[in-house]
Amino acid sequence: MATKNETKKEQEQKKSAPRGEKVSTSFKNTIKAYLDKRAAEDTLFAQTYAKENKNLDECCNYILQEVKKSGCCGFDDDEIYNMAIHYYDEDDIKDVKPVSAKVVVNHTVELSEEEKAEAKEKAKADYEKEQLAKLKEEERKREEKERKAKEERIRKQREAEERQKSLQLSLFDMM
Repeated sequence: MATKNETKKEQEQKKSAPRGEKVSTSFKNTIKAYLDKRAAEDTLFAQTYAKENKNLDECCNYILQEVKKSGCCGFDDDEIYNMAIHYYDEDDIKDVKPVSAKVVVNHTVELSEEEKAEAKEKAKADYEKEQLAKLKEEERKREEKERKAKEERIRKQREAEERQKSLQLSLFDMM
């Protein structure tokens, strides 16, 4: 639920974000979703999260700087989320410079039983459609092969008839 303070803060984040930054949207959205949820559940953190001198872009760049400093390439979600919380907790973390890095965000999708059933039905329908298309293609190829074989038989039969005609002697040919 957005309040006037959050809306104002989001506007401030847009204004204060350094230009030319390359933080991936999915990474930013994942961090923001976690921080928003945490703020909704923890009123003390909500106050920290609302600090005017902090913003999401700088938070993401802080995380990337810390990751780069560590030299590690993979982190548990909680480690990354703790870095985000640390950024908001510490007032002495300021003027974080943009970091150029590639970030892979793992997403776990949890489906309801209804969504699972729909996905299963769609998969069945797609499979049936695919198998039907294969059968039709095989039938078309078989019919094409039969048509060509029939044309070849007719051609050979005509050639044989032509040879037979040319071998038959006419009474007029003997005179």
